[in-house]
Amino acid sequence: MPLTVKDMMEAANAVVERIDAAKAQELMAQGGLLLDVRDVPELERAGRAAGSHHIPRGMLEFRADPTTQFHDPELRKDRPIVLHCASGGRAALAGKLLKDMGYSQVYNLGGLSDWHKGGGEIVEPVDTSM
Repeated sequence: MPLTVKDMMEAANAVVERIDAAKAQELMAQGGLLLDVRDVPELERAGRAAGSHHIPRGMLEFRADPTTQFHDPELRKDRPIVLHCASGGRAALAGKLLKDMGYSQVYNLGGLSDWHKGGGEIVEPVDTSM
């Protein structure tokens, strides 16, 4: 039977722990990575969480695999990774993907608004019209 988005979300939510902004900030203070998986236009429109690192969801597999030429050295299997997107769905799916790739300390913060509501700073988008 083919998978549905509902099936994939249930599987992701079953293996990727959802945390709040306070726990995310604690993990960052201990060297964890806050990873934003939104697309570039979303960052340009809404800004980003202060201290976050950006890898679009569509490139995550390539950036997470140390055997590819596209590997991002910020992604290490010994480092906690806290993911967020706009609302938490892509972060959950990205978290499951990272777990499937051998990353063990993976968490879902939810959306950028969860970061902000929890006291996290938002870095405003850069005005590119100047």
